[in-house]
Amino acid sequence: MKPAPFVHHAPRTVDEATGVLADVGHDGKVLAGGQSLVPMLNMRLATPAHLVDLGRVTGLDRVEVTADHVRVGAMVRHTDLERHEQAYAALPLLRQALRHVAHPVIRNRGTTVGSIAHADAAGEMPSVLALCDGVVEVASATGTREIDWHDFFLGPLETSLAPEELAVAVRFGRLPTGTGTSFVERARRHGDYALAGVGAAVTVVDGAVTRARLTFVSVTDVPAVLDVTEPFAGVEPSSVDWSAAADLVTAAVAPESDIHATAEYRRMLAVELSRVALVEAAAGSAVPGSGQGAA
Repeated sequence: MKPAPFVHHAPRTVDEATGVLADVGHDGKVLAGGQSLVPMLNMRLATPAHLVDLGRVTGLDRVEVTADHVRVGAMVRHTDLERHEQAYAALPLLRQALRHVAHPVIRNRGTTVGSIAHADAAGEMPSVLALCDGVVEVASATGTREIDWHDFFLGPLETSLAPEELAVAVRFGRLPTGTGTSFVERARRHGDYALAGVGAAVTVVDGAVTRARLTFVSVTDVPAVLDVTEPFAGVEPSSVDWSAAADLVTAAVAPESDIHATAEYRRMLAVELSRVALVEAAAGSAVPGSGQGAA
């Protein structure tokens, strides 16, 4: 199949890109990695009259690590972020999740910001942004703004970005010192969308759990963070029965049945993966030098 006809724009600066978006409004779509958009164009599920290609825009391909966050530009490929040693040292969760994103050939082209802007509840990186209390940096012809993750995702494939706005970067907040993380999922075949996935972050201070949080893939309509600290607060990780989070997870997820799995099976999988992720994250929090907190 072939896409419907469109006008291709190749701006070289953010100002040029946002200028085009301001002119074309709802008739425009932004092309970054294209691994979600191009198939939609080919199947004519999306038929924009204008395509704004970010491939030549300078300054959007940088990863910046600070004491507070990991900032990822709009043209940073999944593979580049996955292999970025400073980003991994600051926030291992990024690599833990990126290894589950599709296949290597997709990660070589797809962009992390593009995946987040696509807002697919079956995607890994929107849930990581949520678990890290992340922020989306947005530019338009009239200025810039920042959108907290919980205000960014409105529904499946729906965000609070206006048609004339461009997501230029995201900032993943670094987690507190003493935090271990894990990201696990199950799919019918490696690289397929997950039947269910879970990210976990467990913080241990002075040998006791002080915070435990979860985020989910494929079992909620939008990225969500579930705080499951209460049953485990003050307990040594080695003494915790992490299956005690089961009731909290069951109440938090709302999966749907499809040709791949029933809602009941996805819910059961989310509960078991939550236990596995919490165990792994708690173990990581106890490894010397594994702290992810700001310096």
